[in-house]
This record gives sequence, C-alpha cells and structure tokens, in this order.
Amino acid sequence: MTTAAAGSPRTYEVRTYGCQMNVHDSERISGLLEQAGYVRVADTDGNPDVVVFNTCAVRENADNRLYGNLGHLRPVKDKHPGMQIAVGGCLAQKDRSDIVRKAPWVDVVFGTHNIGSLPVLLERARHNAAAEVEILESLDVFPSTLPTRRESTYAGWVSISVGCNNTCTFCIVPALRGKEKDRRPGDVLSEVRALVDEGVLEVTLLGQNVNSYGVEFGDRYAFGKLLRACGDIDGLERVRFTSPHPKDFTDDVIDAMAQTANVCHSLHMPLQSGSDDVLKAMRRSYRSEKYLGIIEKVRAAMPDAAITTDIIVGFPGETEADFQRTLDVVREARFSSAFTFQYSKRPGTPAATMGDQLPKQVVQERYERLIATVEEITWAENRRLVGETVEVLVAVGEGRKDERTGRMSGRARDGRLVHFDAGSLAGRIRPGDIVRTTITYAAPHHLNADGEPLSHRRTRAGDAAEAGRAPRTPGVSLGLPTIGVPAATAAPTTGCAAH
Repeated sequence: MTTAAAGSPRTYEVRTYGCQMNVHDSERISGLLEQAGYVRVADTDGNPDVVVFNTCAVRENADNRLYGNLGHLRPVKDKHPGMQIAVGGCLAQKDRSDIVRKAPWVDVVFGTHNIGSLPVLLERARHNAAAEVEILESLDVFPSTLPTRRESTYAGWVSISVGCNNTCTFCIVPALRGKEKDRRPGDVLSEVRALVDEGVLEVTLLGQNVNSYGVEFGDRYAFGKLLRACGDIDGLERVRFTSPHPKDFTDDVIDAMAQTANVCHSLHMPLQSGSDDVLKAMRRSYRSEKYLGIIEKVRAAMPDAAITTDIIVGFPGETEADFQRTLDVVREARFSSAFTFQYSKRPGTPAATMGDQLPKQVVQERYERLIATVEEITWAENRRLVGETVEVLVAVGEGRKDERTGRMSGRARDGRLVHFDAGSLAGRIRPGDIVRTTITYAAPHHLNADGEPLSHRRTRAGDAAEAGRAPRTPGVSLGLPTIGVPAATAAPTTGCAAH
C-alpha cells in the first residue's frame, strides 16, 4: 500500500502507551479521526496513511521506546509518499519541538491539552509540507466533549476530571496534564447514560485523583454523590473508579460503595511506600496508619472487597528498614493485586535531583522480594475463592492461553480475572454476556472455573459484539476538516430546504 487511492478515505492507526487516561484519550483520537473522514486500518491492509503515537512520560524508558519506534517507521514512510506520523500525549507535552528535531520525519506534535486539534494539524502539515508543533499550556476543550470511538461494546471509560493538584516528588503528571479540572456531574451522568443506551454494562469513572472530584465547584462530597447517582441509571450493571488518593478518601465514599448496588466492591488505591519517612520524601500527605485505617473501614463495610495498589521500590534514600516497612504494610493490607515499579528518575521532578539515588542492583533485589511477597499474598487470597460462585462479565483478549485451553475469560465483580470453561454453551457465549460459574482453581494472578457454567445471560452488549458494533459517543462538533469522500447529501424536497 502507498497512500489512499484517489476517492478513497485515508486510513489511520493509533499506538497507545501508558495509563488508562491514555487509553481513553486514544479512543477520542480515533473518534476525532473518524469524524474527520479517516478509516481505521485493517490488520491485513498493510501500512496506514496516518500513524499516531499517544505517549506516556512516567517511566524512564519512555523516550527510548518512542524514538526507537519512530526510527523503525522512517524507512516505511520513505516508501509510502503521503504517509504522516503524529506524536501526542505526555511525552509530546514534555519534549515539544525536540521530537521534530530528533525525528524530522514526524509531521505533527500535539500535547495533552489540545487533542481536538489533531485533524486540523494533520491537514495543515499536509498542505504546507512542513511539521506542525502545537502545545497548549492549559486545557483547550474538555476531552470528553470530543467524539469518541469506544474500543469495547461492554465497558467504557468516563473521565470525571483531568489534571492533578498534588505535588508528589516522583511524578511528572501534574506538569504535563495541568491542574485538576472537574466536569459537572450532569455532564458525567449524561455520558454514562449515552454509553448505557449503546449497550455498555460497565463504566469506569476516570481521573488522576477521582476522590478529590468537586474541588473546582466546592463540594468535597461530590464523588460519593456521583457514585450514588450512577446507581439510579437503569441498565448500568457495574461501576468502577480509578484512582483515588488516600489523603482525600472520605467515609461517605465507602458508604456510597457499600450502599449502591451497581458499584463494584473493588478499590484501587496507590500505596507507593509503607515507610512514613519515604512517604514524606515523596510528598504523599498520608502515612501508613491512615492508609491501613481506610482499608480496615472498607473491609468492615464490604468484607468481600478486593483492594489493589501501586508500589514504588527504590525511591531515593529508601533504607532496608524502609523497604521492610513496605513489606509489612503489604502483608497487613492483603492486596488482591499490586502494580509494582522500580523507581524511575524523571527529569523535571524534585526526586530526580535528590541525593542518595540507589544502585540498580539494590533496587532490583528489593523489587524481586516485593514481587515474591505480593504473589504469596495474592495467591492465598485467591485460594479462598475456590468453591465460590462468581458473576463474570465476558471479555475480549483477557486470556492469552484461552485459544489453546478452550476457555473464555472475563472479570468478576471484584475485578479478578477469571478463565472459565463454556461447557455445553461453547459457541453461544459472546463478549459482553454475563456468566455465573464456580471457581475450581486459583493462581496468583487469575482464577479458573472448569465446570459447566451455572447460568448464561445474553446482553445488549453481547448483541453489539456479535454484530461488530463499537459504541460511539458524538461529543460536540468542533468544525473539523474532513478527509476523503464527502458524505452523500439528500436532495432537497422543497424549495425552502435550500434556504
């Protein structure tokens, strides 16, 4: 393939790195491009006309990964005149015009605050035959007003806020995403209802710090109210949220989780470290006692709650005693899963200039001990569920071995990954359907259910998956330029129609 044939639409591909916010931003990028007339490239069609990299800047190797991938694309672009490459996201916000200097074959660089500008920038770069770099310092249009091509028929992300007001010394996100901006509750709920109307069963409320939601309009209880309001939406079966910050966690949110039927009893709450000294150096404004106190309250209200976390090993100045305290908190908290990271120095953060940066071999050794401790606990917690009946929302692509083992996969209400045998229902269960089944085996990171399912409920989400329909939310028209064949316009039926 070279460029799009005359009269046919240009094709695109979005490559995503990083967090859930980036995944959702990529859904918006796809929606924008499709509204502008582009068509997603099929796997068998070769090289797309436009490749968009939606980047992350949190980890140290993010730069190397981007420039390595850009390097691989250079000879591809040389062979396909008219092909365009765009770089957006957090790394673009950070590196700006340096991207074009290091990789002059890039056509467009756009930041976290102006996703909506991408189609215009692509067209301008094509017209001018020159790179376009546009980085805004603050939010131009709230991202959720943009058209969105959803990747799932059964589950959807809904942003309730963007940006962050915290000042964690290891984190570059506030510098790249800006101060927290909150959406009005009515706008959030309208988007949730629009997704449910499309057949979506599960919604995840998304923000850099979801439980500080309401800070912009002066209501510190706004997040709990929002969870309760989601409980009144007919057809919405599961509500999740990520990620809360322990310093802003209030009892009313626990009550809302426990008392609202469709809010899942799963909580992802980053710990980062179990050492109070390290938490202080990280500028995390809570201590381990408060963190464990929140978990104790959550489990008192919801004994079946599955709690997951983030942990950083090897922060500057971390001693062996500090690390042991992290292991102590992990053992006491009994996490069902943990995302573990080795500290990564990010230029522009206070931690990058701190003394006592730890040797790689020390960090690696502690990291391996942490993983061993976490897996020992998650395996024990999962074994407690053997013999229990769980409700599974059937998913796509969760189980890498499913094709070989003949199983299907999905998530239980508490967020755990379940691989199940479809039994006599094989071929009738679709992604988005609901299955009840009994757990027969537990591993540290998943559960198996190898008996006949107890029940199978067909859903509108399953109907959409079977029909190959992806939910789309239209957003607000931005007067975007279109590419390719214009849509046919119906002929006016009367003379008045032309005025």
